[in-house]
Amino acid sequence: MPDAPSDFLTAVGHNGRLTCVSAAGHFGLWCLDSTGPLHLRCPDGASGVHVNHRSLSAPPHPNLPLAGLGDVLLHALRCRPLPEAVVMVESAVRRGEIALSFLFNHLAGDRNGRARTALQQVTGCAESPIEVVARLLFVGAGFHVETQARIEGVGRVDFLLDGFLVVEIDGAAFHSDRKALRRDHRRNNSTLLNGYLILRYGYEDVMFEQQAMLDEIRLALRQRRPHRA
Repeated sequence: MPDAPSDFLTAVGHNGRLTCVSAAGHFGLWCLDSTGPLHLRCPDGASGVHVNHRSLSAPPHPNLPLAGLGDVLLHALRCRPLPEAVVMVESAVRRGEIALSFLFNHLAGDRNGRARTALQQVTGCAESPIEVVARLLFVGAGFHVETQARIEGVGRVDFLLDGFLVVEIDGAAFHSDRKALRRDHRRNNSTLLNGYLILRYGYEDVMFEQQAMLDEIRLALRQRRPHRA
């Protein structure tokens, strides 16, 4: 049809199906970066301007020119940088649309070592893609990380680092109204009164100011640790 999505037309024109990051939006998956060349599953090969994924592990979408969800995720795990792949898989696992065992079973062998490393970082408990990126940063920095930790008198927090530092990641809807602002003020106060430190960061910090954020967290951890001895 004339109003068909252009990426669908390209896929059909190459006797292929969209996959990897190019299919993420059509499946409603979290995705950090879908720009760049289209990723296609073309059994006969694709043009040089597209990324072709030849492997096939699951039935394709029954109606649309899309690879099956399992292949979309397997292709991302083999193709994309670790944070991007983990974010995509995390959203599917969180919604109960894919089993980790299926993905692990199709990632045997030495050539899939990097993909298995990414898959091992999936927990299925993140509430947003930015939380996934933050968790990967914190684990990579060597912090002891508890995600979606529950603190008595406070409730559930995004992260608890080294047992005493609460880190909250604020999304775009943070403080969308005055009631939300007051609620977060009470939570911050309760967190401090219960003996925890708290730091808050937004999207820009996690995505673009990572080193500054990690430096602040390390400083907070160093300041508290001597008093716990």
